[in-house]
Amino acid sequence: MSRAERLLSLMDEFRTHRRPVSGTDLAQNLGVSIRTLYRDIASLRALGADIEGEPGVGYVLNSGFMLPPIMFTVEEVDALVLGSLWVADKADRPMAEAARKAMARLTAVMPVELSDRTEAKYLDVTPGHHGEHESIDMAAIRSAIHHERKISVTYTDAAGKASERVIWPFFISYLDGARMISAWCELRESIRHFRTDRMVSLTEMPTRYPRRRHDLIKDWRALESRKFPHK
Repeated sequence: MSRAERLLSLMDEFRTHRRPVSGTDLAQNLGVSIRTLYRDIASLRALGADIEGEPGVGYVLNSGFMLPPIMFTVEEVDALVLGSLWVADKADRPMAEAARKAMARLTAVMPVELSDRTEAKYLDVTPGHHGEHESIDMAAIRSAIHHERKISVTYTDAAGKASERVIWPFFISYLDGARMISAWCELRESIRHFRTDRMVSLTEMPTRYPRRRHDLIKDWRALESRKFPHK
């Protein structure tokens, strides 16, 4: 392991501990000698990391230490989140763990407006191929979810009958052959699921929906667990 890799790994170790951790434990987790660990802590301090502690007491990394920001567009951030979720779920264990660590590392060096987007947790992946017959802009849906805004959609059911809906989108699922939006439907006054390939048109409204996305997701998960108790 190179020195740069050791320093990044040490930063990752510190981020997993909110309380002081002993040098012995850090060295063991990283697979280095205690002497090497002390040198690496000194190197991070020289770079500006606020690491408190000393041998025999333990060490803790205080918040605020930032590497130079990595700049991405919001679409690139969504792509990184979605890709890391897929790898974490589908790949072998080492690759899955690498995906999680890579995403955590990227989040740590992003500007706050982008790191907040990675932590919103409104993207998910399930097995299958994505639908290719959409006429709406997925970026608009992601924007509405991120900003907790209502959207107006023209939606067709399985029989081809169209209806106008105002919905509160809060989650995107990637299913076999389609993308699915989970949302509160004002017409039905309950949580409903909408296939994106059945959305004829979509308009993001300036109105924020009256509940937080986190609460809607919590209610949805509770509803799903009652419908599929062994899932």
